[in-house]
Amino acid sequence: MTRNFLLASVAAILPAAASAEAVLQINSSLPEGSFAHVFLQEYETRVEAAAPGEIDVQIFMSNTLGKEEDVLQGLSLGTHHASLSASAVSQINSRTAIFDLPYLFEDRAAVQAFAASPAGEMLADGFDGTGMVLAAMWDNGFRQITNKVRPIVVPADLEGLKIRTPTSKQRVEMFNTLGANATPLSFGEVYSALDQGTIDGQENPANVVDTAKLYEVQGYMSLSNHVYLPTFLVFGEPFLASLDPALKETVMSVAQDVAPWTFEWGENTDKETIAALADKMEINEIDFAAFQAASAPLYASPTFVDVIGEDMIAATKAALGIE
Repeated sequence: MTRNFLLASVAAILPAAASAEAVLQINSSLPEGSFAHVFLQEYETRVEAAAPGEIDVQIFMSNTLGKEEDVLQGLSLGTHHASLSASAVSQINSRTAIFDLPYLFEDRAAVQAFAASPAGEMLADGFDGTGMVLAAMWDNGFRQITNKVRPIVVPADLEGLKIRTPTSKQRVEMFNTLGANATPLSFGEVYSALDQGTIDGQENPANVVDTAKLYEVQGYMSLSNHVYLPTFLVFGEPFLASLDPALKETVMSVAQDVAPWTFEWGENTDKETIAALADKMEINEIDFAAFQAASAPLYASPTFVDVIGEDMIAATKAALGIE
């Protein structure tokens, strides 16, 4: 009887042990309802379906887990698990600043071709030694310029305008070169700064303008498409090391599987969002040739070349067929 009791006790314990879940917490600076939230929810659904009962994916929007830069630092320390970030990663992996070069990608197909090329591998290798790993590049979108003063058609229209940029030297130099007064701010400060008049405008994908309700404090959106920036899903090495190898593979491979879906979603949503924003803001096209000509010096600027690396720029041009 004693033996049977012990066997029963062990049997009762085993299912509980087998059902123990790993917890994956992912931070994003963007709010609930944003494209980043949609992407992370899709990822959560797919990962938990691929490893049922093995992992609990928890999503934290609006920097709930801390300031974005602090979260990224925490990945290497093991205090945070993962982050879906954009411009902020250039402070950790300077090769990602390749996306700050203006008018580099013509469309999302070119971005995906880059990601699958040796240039994409070179970018991922730039995270070596940082304590974090790039799982996948997801969509974010082509960035547009909004402001409360006037439509932006040619670079001269930016003269005198305080335009918020991410905390990126490359983006700051770009907008200063184009004639604006670039003002770097954390994204969490943008709405209030626009509302209070501390800045005149900002630049972000149309979907961010919509979900962050920037149209409430901006009157004009100019379809500049000046740079394409992806989002980077990055994991801390300590977190990945804590996972069973099979689960680690699932977490990473699903991130790659989600990538094409995000680009398709972004393409469709851009069209719908811009059409909807036309009822809330004045929207205009830009003089592409004028902006392209004004941006040409940036390709030789030390601010870009010294940070990104000539090899990274060359590999990217080769991947995109640019002379």
